[in-house]
Amino acid sequence: MSDFDMMDLPASLVARLTKMGITDPTPIQKQAIPHALNGRDVMGLAQTGTGKTAAFGLPLVTRMLEFGKKPEKYTVRGLVLAPTRELAGQIAENLRAMTEGTPLKVGMVVGGQSINAQISRLERGTDLLVATPGRLLDLLDRRALTLEHCAFLVLDEADQMLDLGFIHALRKIAALLPKERQTMLFSATMPKQMNEIANSYLDRPIRVEVTPPGKAADKVTQEVHFIAKAEKLGLLTELLDKHRDERALVFGRTKHGSEKLMKTLEKRGFAAASIHGNKSQGQRDRAIAAFKAGDIKVLVATDVAARGLDIPDVKHVYNYDLPNVPDNYVHRIGRTARAGKDGAAIAFCAPDEMGEFKAIQKTMGTRIPVASGRPWEPIEEESKPKRGGGRPGGGGGQRRGAASSAKPAGGGRRRRRGGAGGGQRSAA
Repeated sequence: MSDFDMMDLPASLVARLTKMGITDPTPIQKQAIPHALNGRDVMGLAQTGTGKTAAFGLPLVTRMLEFGKKPEKYTVRGLVLAPTRELAGQIAENLRAMTEGTPLKVGMVVGGQSINAQISRLERGTDLLVATPGRLLDLLDRRALTLEHCAFLVLDEADQMLDLGFIHALRKIAALLPKERQTMLFSATMPKQMNEIANSYLDRPIRVEVTPPGKAADKVTQEVHFIAKAEKLGLLTELLDKHRDERALVFGRTKHGSEKLMKTLEKRGFAAASIHGNKSQGQRDRAIAAFKAGDIKVLVATDVAARGLDIPDVKHVYNYDLPNVPDNYVHRIGRTARAGKDGAAIAFCAPDEMGEFKAIQKTMGTRIPVASGRPWEPIEEESKPKRGGGRPGGGGGQRRGAASSAKPAGGGRRRRRGGAGGGQRSAA
């Protein structure tokens, strides 16, 4: 008998979990499921890759099976909001696996797909709807559905919804929901605005927390290369060439820069693809499918891929550009070392990214080991090396852009802080 059997879940649902290869609950599942089954609102704090989908999905499916009849036209009984199309697709896929063989129907509405087809499907009524906030509001404005009978609500990766500017959309959606409902909110971090969201959506919630915000998975090895911006491509190529048969996820900051990097890697003989905001949903889905299947070994992405995506066996995560939001570093490297496996996270830091690097280390409360080069500026609490001594990371000669006596590439002084290199950052 597994721990799932002890949670008062339906035997048929436990059997489906076994079929899905899920036999033992994760810490967030152990803490959240019993409270959710009792009808309590739940606020869960946990990093990606900790099993949050099942933590809300299992009690959601269990309680919805008690309805015993089909939903009425245009109505939605349970709503799951997710910040990105990719995460919404993954959640819908997992919920469909959980509801296989039951009368429950899972629907999904996201941008980048035909809204007319979505309107047609919603007319029949939906048991469980997974949606991105923007597309849901579009459909509500067209009167394609109603939320007045929605008994269950889940906000997944709520902090990223705030990062992506969905605060106004969430306020509008909250006003359309019935007061009598069960709500579960899951987030990796707790920014200040989250209190407003929690107060608007949750009623006396049980708070469960399994991973302190800013903490990376235990089996992720991290390192940083202090390197001139112009030399990043050469180092990335050199490192990727050492593990051509293993999956690697490379994070860039802008859509244009990520696409350019992917095409350059293709020209250098790597099986590469990219996902970012300029790609259609079909292109993004095909790239992720090829990456999961192993046809593509290098996936270049903006932060659209930093949350929620469950891509198995990603051995290496490269932060080619450091994120301007420190928490996103943790989410990015959370794409590796999943389900107890090992993984490596490699960061590149150019002179104008020292501000971002300091913020990342402060958020994580740890020092990232130096693989090559030396910090472009002194880092707080870092002891200065003695005259004539070695550089951080130890030993040997200098590495790209790391000369102790030379100026950084591009001439001029090392800047105290700077922008993120090359103009305005574009959204994922």
